[in-house]
Amino acid sequence: MKISRTVSYAIQATIQLAQAETKSPTPCSQLAAEGDMPERFLLQILRNLVTHGVLDSTRGVEGGYRLARDPQDISLLEIIEAIEGPLKPGVVPRRGLPPEVETRLRAALEDATEHFREKLDRIKLSDLVGANGKQTSPPEVAAPPSDNGPSEPTPTADPS
Repeated sequence: MKISRTVSYAIQATIQLAQAETKSPTPCSQLAAEGDMPERFLLQILRNLVTHGVLDSTRGVEGGYRLARDPQDISLLEIIEAIEGPLKPGVVPRRGLPPEVETRLRAALEDATEHFREKLDRIKLSDLVGANGKQTSPPEVAAPPSDNGPSEPTPTADPS
């Protein structure tokens, strides 16, 4: 998956806010400086995140941005869709395909997009920053159940 620079900055800023030592608002200038992001561009991104309920903003000298909810209540899907809009399946070619093939292709793309949306929705900001607020490795996200019937449980290694 390729994400835009805009989405990348939105994710980075929300992670920075989730890791913040204090719950007081963090100025855009601080987020931009610490994250090596262009401030004017970041300001537009943060406003979008406020509009979509991911962040709260406070005006004034002591103003800035903070998460609107707990990190475990904010999904990666929310952040991405706040910036890019709803994830939709790709455009199906309309020329040269028999109608039944076009229909099957459209259904396959819709199904894949829905599974992708479900996976992104399961990844929470808290998964990315860890329990202590420090960034950790990406979470393991379980694959959605398949339509091929029950599967055998996967053996796990003994952690001792």
